[in-house]
Amino acid sequence: MQVIVLGGGLMGSATAFFLARRGIRVRLIERGHVGAGATVASFGNIRRTGRVLEQLPLAKRSLDLWSRAEELLGRDVEFRATGHLRLIFDEASRADMLRFAEAARPWGLELDQLEPAEIRRRFPGLGPSAIGASFSPRDGSANPRLVVPAFADAASRAGAEIIAHAGEPRIEKTEAGFKVRTTQGSFGADVLVNCAGAWGAEIARHFGEPVPLTAHGPQMGVTEPLPHRILPVVGIWSQDSGAYLRQVERGNVVFGGGVPRVPVAGTGFAQYDPAGLAVQLAKVVQLCPALADVTIIRQWSGCEGYLSDMLPVMGASGSTPGLFHAFGFCGHGFQLGPGVGDTMAELIATGTSATPIAAMSIARFAA
Repeated sequence: MQVIVLGGGLMGSATAFFLARRGIRVRLIERGHVGAGATVASFGNIRRTGRVLEQLPLAKRSLDLWSRAEELLGRDVEFRATGHLRLIFDEASRADMLRFAEAARPWGLELDQLEPAEIRRRFPGLGPSAIGASFSPRDGSANPRLVVPAFADAASRAGAEIIAHAGEPRIEKTEAGFKVRTTQGSFGADVLVNCAGAWGAEIARHFGEPVPLTAHGPQMGVTEPLPHRILPVVGIWSQDSGAYLRQVERGNVVFGGGVPRVPVAGTGFAQYDPAGLAVQLAKVVQLCPALADVTIIRQWSGCEGYLSDMLPVMGASGSTPGLFHAFGFCGHGFQLGPGVGDTMAELIATGTSATPIAAMSIARFAA
């Protein structure tokens, strides 16, 4: 079996890695730089809290792989299980947290529910006006700039061929499988895996499977280095677009959320909108008041694909034998990445998956 994986982000590089580990011949094709898309613009959050429930088995599989990342990849990608603290500032959001905690328990996620005194004791300086919080101790973060190169390099060492700067691919179905024409040459395969992120919908449409995907850019920023005081990833249970932050070991505080994502034009380049910074920072400071007077040194965005039901497309094509999809992760795919790669490799190699992914099938849009 020869497999072509289209897209050199986290989903594509992880899929190529786990296919190669199974001894399957795989070629990863990326139109630009490997790892330069949505993944590198990511916040780096590795959380299970607040997910659509059907994603939790996949999130658990992925978390187990994150905990072995250095062993699997042969380098440190800065995965740290520092926990995920999600603060509550109003009763409606407390009710949301309680409903989620109850619903997530049968899926294997147990949340610690914290009262204000416990927040102050365990996490001094965070959310001083919070009326409660949830805490997931096994979750954490990793470095988006390191993860994709690590997966791609490990895939290459395991036997995968990595082709970058391939330009816009031209894909056709053949009697033998698929042919992909690029600026780096033409390549054939028995199996094609669509991991093209926000551009995945174009490939699906090419094979008669349109999906309601839109492209948006998150609003991200980072502060100057500060003394390291914030251990967990910090978020908020909120009725609107709540902010989130984490402090890296070098001291900088990465933050995002708090404002609407910006639509991405047909060029595919996401733009940061400075008009929302004041609103965003007010919500960040609510999480950690000590950040009120720090300097912001960089702001950025990235192109992410969103589907109407906030679930990705993942699994076998409904129209074309040999075609598989893994795209449209709606801004929360970073945590899922290793699990997606492992699950897709299992599905391609064996025809089935131990992790349930039926809710993410592209068939849900067939009507």
